[in-house]
Amino acid sequence: MIPKRTWQTVASVIGACIVSYFLYHTIQGDRGWLAMLRLQSDVNKSQETLSRLQQEHKELDHRVKLMRPGSMDPDLLDEKSREMLDYSKPNEIIVLTPPDKKPDMLQRNK
Repeated sequence: MIPKRTWQTVASVIGACIVSYFLYHTIQGDRGWLAMLRLQSDVNKSQETLSRLQQEHKELDHRVKLMRPGSMDPDLLDEKSREMLDYSKPNEIIVLTPPDKKPDMLQRNK
């Protein structure tokens, strides 16, 4: 027969193993505390990207409104036509860049 003290020790070790198992998965598991922190970081980055893209959308929408027939902006029309036809005014300074290094339209206007 096994002494009572041995049963208590075995029960304590098994209990500690069970608590350790659940504690480990609470912190490190797929739905644990660290996973929650990673997801919150991803959500914050996505929200920043969303707000940046919404701002770019507003700027592009504004430029599109300026190009509509009822409210054509002469400066924007002049800029676009010279850009597309590669024309310049006599008093302008031209800076040539390689095609792969051309700045984006939004970058130039900021």
